Amino acid sequence: MRTFVSAAAVLIGLVLAAVAVPAMWADRNVVQEGGFVALTAPLGKDPAFQKRLAAATVDTLMSGDLIPDYLMALARPVLETAADSLTGLPDYPSAWAETVRKSHRLSFADPGTLPPEADATTLTLDIGPLVGLLAKQVADSTKLPVEAPDQVLIDVGEPTQRQVIERVSAFAPMGYAVTAAAGIAFAIALVAARRRWSVLAGTGAGALVLAGLWKLAADAAAGAAIATSSAEKVAGTFTKEFAAAATASFEQWILVAAVAGAALLVIGLIARSVGARRRVSGGA
Repeated sequence: MRTFVSAAAVLIGLVLAAVAVPAMWADRNVVQEGGFVALTAPLGKDPAFQKRLAAATVDTLMSGDLIPDYLMALARPVLETAADSLTGLPDYPSAWAETVRKSHRLSFADPGTLPPEADATTLTLDIGPLVGLLAKQVADSTKLPVEAPDQVLIDVGEPTQRQVIERVSAFAPMGYAVTAAAGIAFAIALVAARRRWSVLAGTGAGALVLAGLWKLAADAAAGAAIATSSAEKVAGTFTKEFAAAATASFEQWILVAAVAGAALLVIGLIARSVGARRRVSGGA
């Protein structure tokens, strides 16, 4: 009976861990604003993405009534030159961070609270801070009357991705409670086990299996996100780079789990070997 209880507790703990680890990662790196900003910070340094962002900021300022018609011909080459050096400006990192921060708030906001110009069915990237930085740079250097809008919204992804984000934001914070439950299950397994080395070895082997499954799931999720990304160049590049950054971040968690699993497996096997030698010595 004790062996059955121990084995069942290990299996329950592994099932709970399979859900808890991705949930905690998602909460820390996607749902929480600070984690999302840190995760996406390198995206603003990607050369291809920078080029497309710069083009989008120029197009925004050249459209509408932001620049008087009689200054259009003069403003375009100035804007394009300024855009080429946009990412080298001292304020660019903070402008990119604010872009990501505002985009996170829009993407995770209640659809009923979104501004009218935002699409409540898709994820939204607000490059307003970058457009504002470019406008300020041009205005300061040329004295042209360039004013930037507060928001410049770009739809990112498809409606299905918005639905996924809503589910993640609802369930990811539960990962901490599930982790605690998994810890309790493993503790019960150790207490109930006749041979504790088997609990350690079984948990370690299970962790290695989970690490492999998490890797497969992460690659599949990244591929699905890229496959359903927007055809718009900025949005498509953002989705691709974000998927790569998210996968790389989660792979670090997977590596920790794999190392911990391997360590538990080795410790369990060593404990078994030591116990067997003691029994042989005692019998002799």
